[in-house]
Amino acid sequence: MITEKSNTTLTFEDFKTEVLTDYKIAVTSRECSLLGRKEVLTGKAKFGIFGDGKEVPQLAMAKAFKDGDFRSGYYRDQTFMMAIGELTAKQFFAGLYGHTDLDYDPMSAGRQMGGHFVTHSLNEDGSWKDLTKQKNSSSDISPTAGQMPRLLGLAQASKIYRNVDGITIKDKFSVEGNEVAWGTIGNASTSEGLFFETINAAGVLQVPMVMSVWDDEYGISVHAKHQTTKENISEILKGYQRDEDSKGYEIFRVKGWDYAELVSTYERAGAIAREEHIPILIHVNELTQPQGHSTSGSHERYKSAERLAWERDFDCIRQMRLWMIAINIASPEELAELDAQLKKEVLDAKKEAWNDFINPIIEDQNNLLNLLEQIAEASINHKERIKKLISELAAIKAPLKKELLVYARKILRFIEVPNSKVLLSNWITNFIELTQEKFSSNQHSESAQNVFSVQKVLPKYAENAKLDLDGRMIIRDNFDALFNKYPELLIFGEDVGNIGDVNQGLEGMQEKYGELRVADVGIREATIIGQGIGMALRGLRPIAEIQYLDYLLYAIQIMSDDLATLQYRTVGKQKAPLIIRTRGHRLEGIWHSGSPMGMIINAIRGIHVLVPRDMTQAAGFYNTLLECDEPALVIECLNGYRLKEKTPLNFGEFKTPIGVVETLKEGADITLVSYGSTLRLVQQAANELLDLGIDCEVIDIQSLLPFDVNKDIVKSIAKTNRLLVIDEDVPGGASAFILQQILEEQDAYKYLDSKPQTLAAKAHRPAYGTDGDYFSKPSAEDIFEKVYSMMNEVNPSKFPALY
Repeated sequence: MITEKSNTTLTFEDFKTEVLTDYKIAVTSRECSLLGRKEVLTGKAKFGIFGDGKEVPQLAMAKAFKDGDFRSGYYRDQTFMMAIGELTAKQFFAGLYGHTDLDYDPMSAGRQMGGHFVTHSLNEDGSWKDLTKQKNSSSDISPTAGQMPRLLGLAQASKIYRNVDGITIKDKFSVEGNEVAWGTIGNASTSEGLFFETINAAGVLQVPMVMSVWDDEYGISVHAKHQTTKENISEILKGYQRDEDSKGYEIFRVKGWDYAELVSTYERAGAIAREEHIPILIHVNELTQPQGHSTSGSHERYKSAERLAWERDFDCIRQMRLWMIAINIASPEELAELDAQLKKEVLDAKKEAWNDFINPIIEDQNNLLNLLEQIAEASINHKERIKKLISELAAIKAPLKKELLVYARKILRFIEVPNSKVLLSNWITNFIELTQEKFSSNQHSESAQNVFSVQKVLPKYAENAKLDLDGRMIIRDNFDALFNKYPELLIFGEDVGNIGDVNQGLEGMQEKYGELRVADVGIREATIIGQGIGMALRGLRPIAEIQYLDYLLYAIQIMSDDLATLQYRTVGKQKAPLIIRTRGHRLEGIWHSGSPMGMIINAIRGIHVLVPRDMTQAAGFYNTLLECDEPALVIECLNGYRLKEKTPLNFGEFKTPIGVVETLKEGADITLVSYGSTLRLVQQAANELLDLGIDCEVIDIQSLLPFDVNKDIVKSIAKTNRLLVIDEDVPGGASAFILQQILEEQDAYKYLDSKPQTLAAKAHRPAYGTDGDYFSKPSAEDIFEKVYSMMNEVNPSKFPALY
């Protein structure tokens, strides 16, 4: 529990020093915003969105923010990051310019626009730092309210660490669950469903979360009267206020320009959340936005003269300055002198950041120009054309890396001297190789704990083992073994706890391992994923269950924008190895029956997508993933829970390799590629085709992302010379991706004697009932006849047309 600090008396001089330090941070941040806008308007930076007008409340929040705490905020919290010591003015401008080196832009190495902040949770080798000894910020994303779901999980992690015994890894992540998760959002974004979903869930879960709403009355140009009922978010959330009879929130409302009251409010809020583990809402109103929403527009276009005048008068830094003068912290002259000094410091930081960004590119430009001059002199027919392009390149005073390549690649087209062509092509190749990595690394983990580090372990069976166990029991007994093996493992979702999930794959687990490790949650898919992201960011190993595959659509934005991009946008400095469990395929009716895999795999690159055909294979995937540090989606076959499988003897230990296909039947005439429940129909059709002399090779993809890393499918096609991809997604869905991988990435076209084909579901959703399924998705007869028609084309005399 929290220990009390020894009581110390703050002298006026100490108080004065603290206030002046805060003031310096606020003014520094404001100058960064003002200069940042100019850098965008002069073309040095691409886009700017700044935290001006929000400086003083962020100072107050920083004072209550302790080591081990986590922030999940939005793109205006630069003052807060400066106040906790995680952002300098020079780093601010490096991010604005898009510097591709983490040493200069530690927020994202130029991958995110300015205003998106992060702290580093990982060491260089991908191992965890001690997060209890640093102030932490989860990586920001731009989608409005997208920071809310993960905030819930960050707060819930403290509850888990405080109340679940035996978590051996917790020393690096928590001190008795005393950490608070701090959220920030603009008032307009509280209109998003993700905000309300998170607020409700946090109230139900009673987690230590402090949610700040920065209220400046506008969402870009749209006034609060069009955004929020009663134009007041704390007013309409009053029903969440806790009382003697029911749990809920503590709600505060405070003016954003009142430094003293802000500090007092945040200290109280932090203490309550930290000790009592309840959520807090702080509505910070009467804030301003001195430069408008962003560099893409001017707020003078939509704010009245009276509003603009009020904003000038009640600017939070101006009000703080007046308060400091009134209580003799400093005189107007002293503050004016301090302002001038800080303005110069920020200007110097901006210049240093620009030089650090542009000088290496200018050096590359000069090296390229020297090479091009040599090439031009040796040119025979295109010397003048090349010299003109050289002159254009030389005239660029602040070149981009792109511009160097544009000119180099254009000139390459006109070089006729072989040696010159080799020199320039080598320069281009080397430059792209060195530069591309700065924009494309870390989509997945590059640590020694990535998914390819785990070796395959086969299930062990008793001698003469038979198909005697329901698939659901395979999953259940494997989860039982995993809960014993990993005390930091927990699973949660709709109907997961009390009844052991809708298919009984967790039967008895809540009773055995408790309501915090095996938990029921409400119908709120986006925040189920958010819980998982936040807890995984804090070292726990969550499995977030989405009841059915089509329910994933409620959460796809969070998966796509937050989880899938996390390793990439932090350049490998944060990770959230969340496992998402769901089920689907081959059902009857419009709902819960589709397999929208094309949409899923295209939306969540950065998350592995695993499609096991049975429960043993699925269990093996869970066993593999818990030894890795990467997120994954596991889609179990909903019609497989009652099918019989052999009983493994090594639950929790056998491991299904990720990215590896499995050949289920060898054959010589045609390669059939599929996954999930459809494989059973493929195998049925293949056996029936064998009666007619058609020998099919059947391959189970197992994992859509990553796809066949050993390139085993092309080896099969080299033998059969024919390919059919069978999929229950819509035409052009996952089958198009599979075909692209096989033909382009594996160059299988070289071995084909027939046109490669796909057999997918109809473009509409399945109609109700068994007949609806049969006429909407590939059947065993469809597969049989498709293969037969391909063989008819090869040998019509041996395989005469069926129709």
